[in-house]
Amino acid sequence: MGDGSITPRLGNMKAFLGLVAGAGASYGLYKLISGESFKRNKKSAANESAGVRSSQPSEGTLQPGSLLARVSGLDVVCPRPVGSASGDLAHQSPGNLDPQHLKMLLSCLQTSNNTTDRCRILLTLGNSAAFTVNQNLLREFEGIHIIAGFLSDPAPEVRVQTLNALNNLCMNIQNQEQIKVYVPQVLELIEMSPVNSELQLGALRLLTNLSVTDKHQHLLKGSITLLLSLVVVSKETLQVQALKVLVNLSSNPDMIDDIVQAQAPASVVLLFDARTASAVLLRLLTFAGNLKAWRASAQVADELRRKQDCLFRVMLDESSQLHSRLVQLLSHPDVEMQSQVARILT
Repeated sequence: MGDGSITPRLGNMKAFLGLVAGAGASYGLYKLISGESFKRNKKSAANESAGVRSSQPSEGTLQPGSLLARVSGLDVVCPRPVGSASGDLAHQSPGNLDPQHLKMLLSCLQTSNNTTDRCRILLTLGNSAAFTVNQNLLREFEGIHIIAGFLSDPAPEVRVQTLNALNNLCMNIQNQEQIKVYVPQVLELIEMSPVNSELQLGALRLLTNLSVTDKHQHLLKGSITLLLSLVVVSKETLQVQALKVLVNLSSNPDMIDDIVQAQAPASVVLLFDARTASAVLLRLLTFAGNLKAWRASAQVADELRRKQDCLFRVMLDESSQLHSRLVQLLSHPDVEMQSQVARILT
């Protein structure tokens, strides 16, 4: 995966790797802030992405709702200029990374044979990608393709850090044009990884950001069954993340036909229950509300009824158990839940 156009300016690459490896950077995963109000109309999970936690933004005050304000980043550690002692580390804001630092990190990433080094380099690159200037630079340096190459790394922890870096890079619209080609590989990671693993979570976070707008949602047409299955078999954190993607997709009227035809586990209806975690139930109700707003013609409805186990039969058909379960949820102790249920039933 080497790129001859990216040459490290440090005379000793091992010394540079030592700087990155000795940084002691936190291995925390990005925390997504829900932030949605679930108003009485169908909506996407566009505002559910992460918020920047750095106190030193590189491009002025963060504007609420901006792409930058919706991405998460940890403080990044980068080396001092070449003249500094190799052991003298500087904790700098991600926005203060110079272009040559990014080039050096990308070059080191391509040549490193050490799993720990690759993880720390990817973490640093991912944190720097929380800032627009670095998002653009990494794209110009072919960094997106270099980073995405590690989606197939044999070490799971490297693949996790790769997904996290791509997640932050994905907050840039131009970057999405390059990242979208890796959607099949990301979906394969979800299918092949252990349930509730950090790999699945990181992949779903990336798909959430990529599906915020309508532009690339068609790439996920074939993943509806996979997402619904994750909602049924996973723990709360992964359920929420899978539902964020489904809410995004179901907010697009052009996607509804594909969604309702997808095969769905019948047990998804059982989650419409007062005992279901609130964060999961609220998103389930939003997803159901988006689907209920769709009206099938009599002919289309008859065709869908002949499709065994399709989502239409599981959730929207008159024979579905969903209606009776929604009626029971009208007595849910949470007023917002009651409001969502009432919106679906009316």
